[in-house]
Amino acid sequence: MVARFSRPQPQGFLAPQRFDADLLDCEVEGTIPADMDGDFVRVGGEWFYPPKFPDDAPLHSDGYISRFRFKDGRVAYKGRFVRTPRFEANLAAGRQQFGYYRNPFTCEAAVRGLNGTVSNTAPLVHAGKLFTLKEDALPIEIDPDTLDTIGQWDFGGDYKSETFTAHPKVDPTSGEMIAFGYEATGLASDDLFVYFIDGHGQVAREVRLKVPYVSMIHDFAVTQDHLIFPFACYTTSMERLEAGKVHWAWNRQLPSMIGVMRRDGDGSDIRWFKGPERCMMHVFNAYSEGDKVVLHAPFYESNFFPFFPNVDGSPWDPTKAVAYVRRLTFDLGKPGESWDEEILFPNPIGDLGKVDSRYTTLPQRYAFTNFADAARPFDEARTGMPRARITNTYGRFDLHTGAIDRLFVGDTHTLQECSFVPRRGSSEEGDGYLIGTVSNLVEMRTELVIADAQRLGEGELARLHLPFRAAAQVHGCWYDAEQLTPLAEGPA
Repeated sequence: MVARFSRPQPQGFLAPQRFDADLLDCEVEGTIPADMDGDFVRVGGEWFYPPKFPDDAPLHSDGYISRFRFKDGRVAYKGRFVRTPRFEANLAAGRQQFGYYRNPFTCEAAVRGLNGTVSNTAPLVHAGKLFTLKEDALPIEIDPDTLDTIGQWDFGGDYKSETFTAHPKVDPTSGEMIAFGYEATGLASDDLFVYFIDGHGQVAREVRLKVPYVSMIHDFAVTQDHLIFPFACYTTSMERLEAGKVHWAWNRQLPSMIGVMRRDGDGSDIRWFKGPERCMMHVFNAYSEGDKVVLHAPFYESNFFPFFPNVDGSPWDPTKAVAYVRRLTFDLGKPGESWDEEILFPNPIGDLGKVDSRYTTLPQRYAFTNFADAARPFDEARTGMPRARITNTYGRFDLHTGAIDRLFVGDTHTLQECSFVPRRGSSEEGDGYLIGTVSNLVEMRTELVIADAQRLGEGELARLHLPFRAAAQVHGCWYDAEQLTPLAEGPA
C-alpha cells in the first residue's frame, strides 16, 4: 500500500481526502434568504491516486462534483467523484495508469485507447440534465439527485466534435446554448467546431472553422449578433506529444488571437484580430453595438500556469501572471487586425469571474470576482501560508462608475470562485445574492458565504460551515430548482 502512494501529493488544505460525502443538514450561522430554492453545484479536481509523474499539471486531477441544495432556509451537501473511464480503470488497477495531462502517449499501454478525461472543470445544466465538463472530451451526464455518474453525452449523436468546451453560453432571451470544441477532430488538430443547441438539448446547427494556430481556447463570449473566440500563446503539436511532454507550452513569439464571427453565419466572415502577449482564459461577457463588439474579460499579462513551460526555456514569471478587468473593443466597420483595449480598474483580480447570467449576450453593468485586498489583514503565522497566495475579498465591479463594493471574508481564509443567484421576482441586473466557498485555513474546513450582491459592504447574510475540507472547486454555478428536474424536496 505504501508503494502505491509514495509519490508526492498536495499538502495542507489541498491534501487529497479520497471520499464521497453526504451532509444532511449544514450548520448555518446567520439566516439563509427564504427565496433561495435551488442548487449551488461545484466541480473541481482531486487526485484519487497520485499522478504518474510528479510534475504533471494539477488540471489532470480526478473530477469531483459537489452540491449545496437550498430549500426552506436549510442546506444539504453532497459530493461524489466523477466516475469517468479513467477513474474506473485506475480503481480496478489500484494505481495511476495515465501519464501527462492530455498526452495519451505517456499512458500505460493497457489504457492508451481509453477516454482519459477527468471531467473536472465546470458544471452545466441544460434541458433538465446535469453535466460535468472538461474541454478535452464530451460532457459527462450526472444524476441530478444522487450525483452518480451516468456516462458520456453526445446530444443524440448530432454533436460531432471530439471535444466540448467547459464554458458553453446560454442565451437568456431564447434558451439557445452555444458551445464549441477545439482540437475537434483529434489531438493537435486545427479544427474548431461550433454548435447551436436548442432549449430541448437538440443540435440545431453546426459550423466548422480552422484556427490560425493550435491553441487552448478555454472560454469564449457570445452576443446577440456575434461569437468571440480568444486564445494566445499556448500551443501544442503532435511532435510535442509524441516526445512525451505535457500538452501545452507557452510561446510568447505567437500573437494573441481573437476571432469574431456573425452568430447567424456560416463562419466564412470570421475576422482574426491580433494583439500583444496575453493569457486569455476566462471572460465576463460581451455585447454587440452596431459595427462594434465589446468584450469584458480578466485576461492575464502572460503565462498563468507554472506547470506549462515557456518554449524559450525562461522561468515562469509570477509577476506577469496577473489579471485585470479589461474592456476590448472590436470595430468591424474598419479594416485592420488590432483591437482597442483598456484596463478599467487598477487593482489585480482573480480571473474566475461572473456576471448576472440573465444578462449574458447583453450590455451589463456589474462583474463579480474575488481579489486580494492588501488593506485587509491576513494571519500568515496561524495559516502557514504567505498572503501572496490568497484572495480574501469578493468584489462587485461597477463597469459604469468604476466603484468596487467589497466583502471581506476573514484573516485566516482564502476564496474560491463566486456565483450569482438572482433574487426571485426581480429582473434588475445584479439584484440577488453572491455566494462562494471559503477555505478556513486554520480550522481546515470549507465554509460557504452568502451576501446581498447589492450590499456586499454590509457583510454576510449567512455562513455555512462544513465539518471537513470540501474538494477544491474550479467552477461552480447556481441553478434554480425549476431548471433541474427532478429535484428532491428539502435536505436529502
